[in-house]
Amino acid sequence: MTITHFKNTATQALGDATPVAVPLGEPLAATRSHSVERADGVETGVWECSPGRWRRQIVQQEFCHFVAGRCTFTPDGGEPIEIRAGDALMLPANSTGVWDIQESVRKTFVLID
Repeated sequence: MTITHFKNTATQALGDATPVAVPLGEPLAATRSHSVERADGVETGVWECSPGRWRRQIVQQEFCHFVAGRCTFTPDGGEPIEIRAGDALMLPANSTGVWDIQESVRKTFVLID
């Protein structure tokens, strides 16, 4: 058994910033992350995003807990969900929609194939 320990996720060192894949205007949001993927297809880590709007492209089911920031997620065909530090989401597989990051967010996440 291997235990993965992400020590102090609020200050965890993350990789280089990369632009989001499908931006929707300015400012252009950028993400940074640190994650580990297991052989069984489960990925977990810490993720951060700067302000901006973009389309969600993740096909896996995702559980995430926001440790900093403020944003809105509007699922396609659904109502906007206001998210603040301390909130958590469980997104079903193939959840699509628009992220609107108002204040840089940081979250821990688990992606499940």
